Amino acid sequence: LQRSQQLKRSAWLAPAPCRLNSSLPMNIGVLFVPQQEAWVVERMGKFHRILEPGLNFLIPLLDRIRYVQSLKEIVINVPEQSAVTLDNVTLQIDGVLYLRVMDPYKASYGVEDPEYAVTQLAQTTMRSELGKLSLDRVFRERESLNANIVDAINQASDCWGIRCLRYEIKDIHVPPRVKESMQMQVEAERRKRATVLESEGTRESAINVAEGQKQAQILASEAEKAEQINKAAGEANAMLVRARAKAEAIQLLAAALAQQHGSAAASLSVAEQYVSAFSKLAKDSNTLLLPANTGDVTNMVAQALGIYATLTKPQAVKPPAEVPPAHEDPLPPPTEVLKAEQAGSS
Repeated sequence: LQRSQQLKRSAWLAPAPCRLNSSLPMNIGVLFVPQQEAWVVERMGKFHRILEPGLNFLIPLLDRIRYVQSLKEIVINVPEQSAVTLDNVTLQIDGVLYLRVMDPYKASYGVEDPEYAVTQLAQTTMRSELGKLSLDRVFRERESLNANIVDAINQASDCWGIRCLRYEIKDIHVPPRVKESMQMQVEAERRKRATVLESEGTRESAINVAEGQKQAQILASEAEKAEQINKAAGEANAMLVRARAKAEAIQLLAAALAQQHGSAAASLSVAEQYVSAFSKLAKDSNTLLLPANTGDVTNMVAQALGIYATLTKPQAVKPPAEVPPAHEDPLPPPTEVLKAEQAGSS
């Protein structure tokens, strides 16, 4: 157990551990191999077999444990190195390499130090892959870059009995001036996005406002149309009502005029309206047009009655069929009635 812990500690501390050292397990005949380890045994200097985990028996002095291979996944830090991109930008880049020993025999006899060899291969492959990409693509295609490095390492390390599981780039250090240029480019790109988003927002706002105005105008026109329709319907109904009322009034007036002494009563009503209108002439306006004989009321009333008689003469109503009784006196003419009223008032 102490030996196993020492091997683990040395694997972490040493960047390129040596598989052949003087502190290998000694052959005492009975050996216990830890789990996930493979011990390579040589008999009289020639490969004999690989001890599996558990109890194993060897011949002392003839058999010797030559290599101890760990079958666990090994993590190796790839040192920082310089690489030039396709657009001639120098980068400082490092990474982490994950390995596993698949064939202890090839890992022992195929290469002197497999971990060191794989580390150097990872560095050279990294430089060659970065030389194919520009600076912008290096940051965008880190995943594909890692996959290409793993494929290149596996093609070369197959004969070493080692398989590269994955490779991860830890840090990419850019020169200060290039970093400032990238920062300015990022800021310009963000300002561009902000301007584009603002313009799109303004456009959407204008479209929404126009749509709202359009809908408002449509609704207003529909409301005005409905209002005009309702107003027209109301005016039509009012006209019909007024026409019916006027027709009924005319019918009642005609029926009243057709009765006995109807013409005299109409003449009296016209005379009263004329006198009332003449008395209000000076109240509504300062400019008056008066006849020359304004003081002769009797003459003016006679003229109004003459006009009324002239207008109503073509539309004279036939007298009723019934003849009034002989004992009733006929109604005096309107002129005589007015004269009598004026004499009484005087």
